[in-house]
Amino acid sequence: MEKIQLHTVIYSGKNALDRLKSFNDKRVFIVADPFIIESNIIEEIKSRLKVGQNEWKVFSDIVPDPPVENVVAGVQEIAAFKPDLVVTIGGGSAIDAAKAMKEFASKIYNYEKLPLIAVPTTSGTGSEVTSFSIITDSSKGVKYPLVADSLLPEEAILDTELVQSVPKTITADTGMDALTHAIEAYVATNANEFSDALAEKAIRLIFDYLPEAYHDGNNAIAREKMHQASTMAGIAFNAAGLGINHSIAHACGAKFHIPHGRLNAILLPEVILYNAGLEGYLNTDLNPAADKYAYLAQMLRLPATNSAIGTRSLIKSIEKLRSGLGMPADFKGYDIEYTEAVKVDIARSALQDSCTNTNPIQPKNEDIVAILANLR
Repeated sequence: MEKIQLHTVIYSGKNALDRLKSFNDKRVFIVADPFIIESNIIEEIKSRLKVGQNEWKVFSDIVPDPPVENVVAGVQEIAAFKPDLVVTIGGGSAIDAAKAMKEFASKIYNYEKLPLIAVPTTSGTGSEVTSFSIITDSSKGVKYPLVADSLLPEEAILDTELVQSVPKTITADTGMDALTHAIEAYVATNANEFSDALAEKAIRLIFDYLPEAYHDGNNAIAREKMHQASTMAGIAFNAAGLGINHSIAHACGAKFHIPHGRLNAILLPEVILYNAGLEGYLNTDLNPAADKYAYLAQMLRLPATNSAIGTRSLIKSIEKLRSGLGMPADFKGYDIEYTEAVKVDIARSALQDSCTNTNPIQPKNEDIVAILANLR
């Protein structure tokens, strides 16, 4: 028996932010990226909350890979302010932090109902529709994925105007993050027909529109399609799970502080090779994931006369996309400590990551180390 649950109500399209006008006479706790304050985007939120009818408090002490300390500070401010709802606007870090703040505030202070509305300003994390929140323990250099249905936002607002000014590098990083979400969900152990349909559509949209959004940020159609693809990929992996691409990226990100989407892009071809069971040019005894990778290649109209050729075609198309976005293929350009001991430590952390549980094959420590060895 499979459980298909679509919890978050999504508002998408032109003027989607106007949904906020529905919240009259509410005390609103706003969690926002610092950029949202500096660029004055926060006024887009405040203006729709109807001055004079609402009270709000803004928490903007958000940093990439939100640490435990940020979450604790936010929980304390929620307790003092006593809001009726939480609105979070920004990238994945702001949304993840807000989800964790709401979760712990509700449990510690016994809030019966504290709705969370997520307004993403990047097209990649899918956090606005998932039951995941990634929190970092800075003292240990470890990322902890929190997973609970109660972390799902009640509503998500996808307003394309908010992503028009996203810089090219962030467009690339977040776009490749969304692609990784969709591809990992497609071969995850909990994949089903519903998650596959969303993943397939997200993958199509990303290959079609990510280069356009990257090269012309003012292309409203490309921005809208990428925003929707990101959310589709989020729904897909929330249902199906992820895999070792994300497990390794979480572990590497905590150590190297390289953007998460960029890490996913670097890892994706190597992880596909591993999951498919492709070794050199010996294409015998392929893993079942190879058939699904080959189907994606066919969908993208790439050569795929058999599963091995299809998988290799998919990998080449990802590498071509990655290169066209000006992204690195390995860690050679980074000044990081990359000893064998570090690789072993990353592998150990990746194996303990909850995303590994739904990878199509269960890796050993040496498998992760071998993947990492090919990246420098």
